[in-house]
Amino acid sequence: MKTRYLSSLFMLAALPLAVATAWAADAKGHKEGPGAGYEAGAGGPSGLAGVEMYQSTDPKAPPMSKAEFDQARQIYFDRCAGCHGVLRKGATGKALLPDLMQKLGSDSLKVFMTYGTAGGMPGFGTSNEMSEKEIDLMARYIQHPAPTPPEWGMKEMKASWKLLVPVDKRPTKKMNKLNLDNIFSVTLRDSGELALVDGDSKKIVTILKTGFAVHISRLSKSGRYLYTTGRDGLINLIDLWMETPQTVATIRTGSDARSIDTSKYKGFEDKIAIAGSYWPPAYVLMDGFTLEPKKIMSTRGYTYDEQEFHPEPRVASIVSSHIKPEFVVNVKETGKVLLVDYSDLKNLKTTEIEAERFLHDGGWDSSKRYFLVAANMRNTVSVVDTKEGKLAANVKVGSKPHPGRGANWNDGKYGPVWATGHLGDDSIAVIGTDPAKHKQNAWKVVRSLKNHGNGSLFIKTHPKSANLWVDAALSPDAGQRQSISVFDLKNLDKPAQVINVAKLAGISEGRVTHPEYNKAGDEVWLSVWGPKNGESALVVMDDKTRKVKAVIKDKRLVTPTGKFNVYNTVNDVY
Repeated sequence: MKTRYLSSLFMLAALPLAVATAWAADAKGHKEGPGAGYEAGAGGPSGLAGVEMYQSTDPKAPPMSKAEFDQARQIYFDRCAGCHGVLRKGATGKALLPDLMQKLGSDSLKVFMTYGTAGGMPGFGTSNEMSEKEIDLMARYIQHPAPTPPEWGMKEMKASWKLLVPVDKRPTKKMNKLNLDNIFSVTLRDSGELALVDGDSKKIVTILKTGFAVHISRLSKSGRYLYTTGRDGLINLIDLWMETPQTVATIRTGSDARSIDTSKYKGFEDKIAIAGSYWPPAYVLMDGFTLEPKKIMSTRGYTYDEQEFHPEPRVASIVSSHIKPEFVVNVKETGKVLLVDYSDLKNLKTTEIEAERFLHDGGWDSSKRYFLVAANMRNTVSVVDTKEGKLAANVKVGSKPHPGRGANWNDGKYGPVWATGHLGDDSIAVIGTDPAKHKQNAWKVVRSLKNHGNGSLFIKTHPKSANLWVDAALSPDAGQRQSISVFDLKNLDKPAQVINVAKLAGISEGRVTHPEYNKAGDEVWLSVWGPKNGESALVVMDDKTRKVKAVIKDKRLVTPTGKFNVYNTVNDVY
């Protein structure tokens, strides 16, 4: 019972380290507002005599000093809230409600945090990502009621907005000799930075300060502007035309975020940006060239199925339509997909589609008409027909699908397909995506492949490739999380080749994650994501021979995770 309940406890989706900054003003006096409940108590064990104590509203919660509580709160936002929610009501991970956590008790909680589970939860202790002391803090912290962070509206957004280089002061032509189509934007998770790496020379072009733990990089339709958003809600707008690419504008859209994209439809190229927040639950429409905020739309509301009010419906993923002036906005807790028509921001039109809870990440099919998104706690992939503006299907798959953007190819037997890996098991679901010419296969799992482990975060192929690359980055097994599975798309009855990429890079501990192709489709780039105080690397594999072409090591490559090739990201090639 305990194993099932905690199977996804503390999944490494991560929330903002810098959220503590957003809370600082509220926590100073603790006399009023959301911080009123933080007032320290006078009691505690004799060993804490004279130490300022934290006293929650629950007398059954284990004692914590105020310093311990503040530290644990920061760790929770950094490591846990992405799956379990700021208010701990659950989504990708289970709800962490105090009464249930108290029943499990600190000792049991510490075991699960240390070793992880086969259900997709990483072992934070065995991977050296949390110390024994930190795990003890977290076991006590989640037995207390969750504190509520402050709201964040237009006043706060505009106060945070910085236009560092106005549009009229930027270059009118590209000022560098970089092959921008083959630049990789690499998240350096724990250092709060971004590395721009030249895909041709395999050298770092520059390192830029960003928000903490950038979740994604997105490119404007022109390929000139790079947008990042991190788990502290900070957005960076980077101009790739400058002699050395640099940030030209920043804004904070909240205290936690995951998604951003820009307008791609003809006539609107580069003009409008959209960002989705985890807290406060909302999306924001901005000027695409400056990040000036124009309109905030809350996503708080009622779940599609039980019609119960939810206070924290987070914006999970956003994609920009190629066939309409629309953004596809996926709202996690309510199970709704919003088609937001950005052609008239003053009179905003939105199509609300009932899909499934709890929506997470996803990508386009090869025609870019259908958007497939994982509702991971319902073991479902929802398919949205963006041309007709309606749900096409809900497809049952494996345990906790997590596709990233997924992978498209033309299967010799079933026609066009799209695939996802899973956090909770080692299966790979292959779904038919062509209702016009392969109706009998459409919106069905036509193949189930076997990955080398559970805990898969990303899956990838390329139109010019005959391979499918799948990670198992969150597997509790060290060998599995250090490796990648490579399938031959022309012979899917053959087992995958399993390659220990970390070993090839000479790294003893690391999670191998996020395969990303270069523009030509003949190289696959992989992150070897080591501990913050350890060694990490980028490994470049030859897609045809599956041999190492290059290992990029640099002291500045701190915890590399997601990598985004400019051309493939602009054109949604995956």
